[in-house]
Amino acid sequence: MKSRSTLATWLGSLDASRLARVLETRKDTVSPPEPRSVGELADRLQRPGSVALVLPRLALPHLQVAEALAALGAPASRDALSGLLGAADDETTRELEAALEALADDALVWPDGAGKLRMAGPLRQAWDAPLGLDAPLEELLAGTTSDELRGMLVALGVKPPGTKAQRLATLVAHHSDPGQIASVVAKAPAAARELLERRAEAAPREPAQFIMFGHPGPGLEPGVRWALERGLLVQDRHRYGPARMPAEVALALRGPGRHAPFQPVPPSAGLASVTPAEVDREASAAAAAFAARATSVLSVCSAAAPARLKSGGIGARELARIGKAAQADDAVVRLTLETAYAAGLLGRDGDRMAPTEAYDAWAEQEPPEQFAVLLQAWRNLPLTPTQARDEDDKALPALAGAPPCNGCVQARHGLLTAAVQLPAGQGVGVASELGPLIAWHRPLADSLPQDGTPFATVIREAELLGVLARGALSALGIHLWTDDTEGLSAECRRLLPPATATARIGADLTAVVTGTPSARLAALLDSVADRETSGTASVWRFSAGSIRRALDAGRIPEDIEADLTAVATGPLPQPLSYLIADTARGHGRVRIAPAACVLHGDEPALLAELAAHRKLAKLGLRQLAPTVLISRSPLDTTVAALRAEGYAPVAETAEGTVRVEKARPRRGTAPVPPPRGAGAKDSGRIAATRAAKASAAIDCNTLAAQLLAAPPTIPDPAPFDGGAPFATDTEEIVAGWAKRLPYGDVRQLAHAIDTGQAITIEYVATSGNQTVRTLSRLMLDPPYLEAWCHLRDAERVFTLSRVHSVMSVPE
Repeated sequence: MKSRSTLATWLGSLDASRLARVLETRKDTVSPPEPRSVGELADRLQRPGSVALVLPRLALPHLQVAEALAALGAPASRDALSGLLGAADDETTRELEAALEALADDALVWPDGAGKLRMAGPLRQAWDAPLGLDAPLEELLAGTTSDELRGMLVALGVKPPGTKAQRLATLVAHHSDPGQIASVVAKAPAAARELLERRAEAAPREPAQFIMFGHPGPGLEPGVRWALERGLLVQDRHRYGPARMPAEVALALRGPGRHAPFQPVPPSAGLASVTPAEVDREASAAAAAFAARATSVLSVCSAAAPARLKSGGIGARELARIGKAAQADDAVVRLTLETAYAAGLLGRDGDRMAPTEAYDAWAEQEPPEQFAVLLQAWRNLPLTPTQARDEDDKALPALAGAPPCNGCVQARHGLLTAAVQLPAGQGVGVASELGPLIAWHRPLADSLPQDGTPFATVIREAELLGVLARGALSALGIHLWTDDTEGLSAECRRLLPPATATARIGADLTAVVTGTPSARLAALLDSVADRETSGTASVWRFSAGSIRRALDAGRIPEDIEADLTAVATGPLPQPLSYLIADTARGHGRVRIAPAACVLHGDEPALLAELAAHRKLAKLGLRQLAPTVLISRSPLDTTVAALRAEGYAPVAETAEGTVRVEKARPRRGTAPVPPPRGAGAKDSGRIAATRAAKASAAIDCNTLAAQLLAAPPTIPDPAPFDGGAPFATDTEEIVAGWAKRLPYGDVRQLAHAIDTGQAITIEYVATSGNQTVRTLSRLMLDPPYLEAWCHLRDAERVFTLSRVHSVMSVPE
């Protein structure tokens, strides 16, 4: 609570522009309902879940400064921190101040009114043993009696004060002086001195020395008792477990020459000059190639939805089939499938993964718009999509539904951050040299174990997409880094060549399209020809079978010729015209009626030929008249058998008209959590997205001014004693039952209930187990809360009194 009050005081002392900077970097804490005071804001900023969101975004020097401060035991002075980090010269001191400023912008470290540095409690808990040190002396002595403290001071030769608090403060002050610790240890027996020096370098809580009920154990090392008597080692309050060395003592024994690591300057990389035009040219080529192949991959999935493994995901055999049909390598196939699934273009359909209704609208867009959708999905993809093998070198399926990997997201963001900070007109000479830079900007990011060099896989993905070109960040990458969706779409339209609307149709019955075909051209050629190759140039081949397929779909020869003539760069070749005419002449010469079933036509010789055909004997054909046959097989079976033997029959409806054979492609369900109830329209993902957009729409400058103008702390209203009024009835009901929640949490939970947004709660079950749940579609039924639980993927009922904290769903 003390750190929250000092944080609130510091926040209240800022000017509006500086406070707005804090709000901008910690967007999750200003999600609706917005905090009404700096006190409520301080409470949100210190939530463990909120701190956990910002921690992975910290650069290496910021983490190093935070760890050093955690080792010192905040509050700590700037001088102590500078001394620990070895900030002796002016340049290093300026870099340390810059790191502290960055941590202050994140509200993780701030100065208090006494000239000390404070840090968020959850940040201190990020390290079990910061710098290999145990807890500070004051924390280790929490259960020590006043008499024990007096004995330690007497053994040190210090006159003990009268009260326990004074004795503790005196002992802490003594041990905080490295000179006094060094003086005491210098006079220690040799065994004690050797023990203390060794323990200062060892890991904390080393299971070496145990004391039972205040008496030395049989294996007690010489010198331990001497150190315990002077507080240089501290025993657990229950007198069991290893003797622990306070952080102050360990730091003093390590000596002033031992500094904590501090690397304020990123590692150097070999740079090469590159012009914006060169970057644009290479990025354009990579993006166009990927866009064309991605379209082919999803087109193959639309024609034949890939089967899912029983264990989940799309296995190696299906990936190989898709890659062969789309003429794309495994990395492109995986990258396309994962980004398409994240964008809602693919979804589960039973035992298959089929395109969704959203795919149909996407397929009608032009390549730049299509590519922008996939590229935006890649930015926040919670996995590394092109990872094909695990740590044991076993093949991994695609779309396996693995748990979200925040380290994978940070690796991608670290790449964008590292590349955008390269000097203007410069790119790395070798792309692998970006790996150490990514590790510096995002030290908590995940690099795959099988990467030959750090972050090789994510760098390769960026090159495939045109985000990274010639070792520099392209215009696409810059807009990804700023998360500018509109700017990204504009850059895709600028960099990707305009779609080609014409084809060169040759006498060899091929159609060649240079560049990326437009959606309309690709759909036309796919309907009348078979695609043979894709890429910078795509090739389709016409055949009797492909023309017949178009005729079966209800097209007429004249329309086919007219449509092809409209997109051809020259006159339609004569061989293609002959092929269309010849196929059309044979098409429908035999008509099959669904009379279980009847074959009839105008040519008695042809009907007689069918009746006598040996390979059609299995159909059970029998001639009823010179122009009529009857089949014992179903209509579809009869049609398929005749086509397999080279005939071109057409099927009729019961009314005697030609049946148009145009099958609707299989479509899957968009990848969202199951709806809540039959009439539910929202999902957790939709609600979370809506909350993220709402928080993004908040004007941080306006909110900062409002917070500074409001009272520092708005007291919690008391529901039954005439306290401050609640903003809504829902708030009053929630506050009446969820008595463990502070008013800020009550507001957030009530807002989620009223608006249908998702929320994350910390919940303690009747068994005593504490869990964190993300809930959506909340319904209030006091004293219960009904909701869709994302952890259990099912409806659950929660008791309001067991909700211990609330926070908004992160983006």
